[in-house]
Amino acid sequence: MENRNKRIFLKITTKVVFIRIVFLTLLQLAVSPQLLSAEEEDLDGFDRIFDPKVERREIERDAIDNENWEMGGYYGIISVEDFGSSELVGVRIAYHVTEDFFIETSYAKTEAGKTSFENLLGNIQFLPDGKREYINYDVALGFNLLPGEAFVGDELAFSSSMYIVVGLGATKFADETHSTIMIGGGYRVLFTDWFAMHLTLKDHFYDTELTGIAKTVNDLEISTSFTIFF
Repeated sequence: MENRNKRIFLKITTKVVFIRIVFLTLLQLAVSPQLLSAEEEDLDGFDRIFDPKVERREIERDAIDNENWEMGGYYGIISVEDFGSSELVGVRIAYHVTEDFFIETSYAKTEAGKTSFENLLGNIQFLPDGKREYINYDVALGFNLLPGEAFVGDELAFSSSMYIVVGLGATKFADETHSTIMIGGGYRVLFTDWFAMHLTLKDHFYDTELTGIAKTVNDLEISTSFTIFF
């Protein structure tokens, strides 16, 4: 009798569980479309507030010349050892092999001043006026260093870079020509894609016996040049 009651109880329990499962399944099927539609409405509202589609702006860039040749004139002051400082004018031509490396040739001319000996004695000339012409020319390798920008105010900026140059050439002075080593450096500012300004410092080394003593002289030169790219 007890076993029969247990079987009846199990059957009733099974039926109740089955009915509950069916009821919950039907309830879920009835509610899900409403939840999906509500979620879609929420997403539509979110899209209206936060539009994920970003409109890209068309940016116009200035056309940058890719010309490699640079040419210009320069003006400066050179200190000819034992002969004071004189104004100097010259020309320079450069070929930019890469953004970091260039080859440059320059030619400059001036008139050397008087020695301290001539200034003290007054009437005595160490060199006649016709032999005071001073000319130097060289071919150099240049390396661009520390590229950056030069700022004018808060909004105006120009591309700039520092560079070093090392070259070989010749110096003609007092009817003598001397093989010359040149070492220098400079600072270049590009105002446009074709126009630049340079501030340059160079030192010219050569051996001479012009004053009666064999020695290596250093002729320091500082100059400003304006160049164009073509």
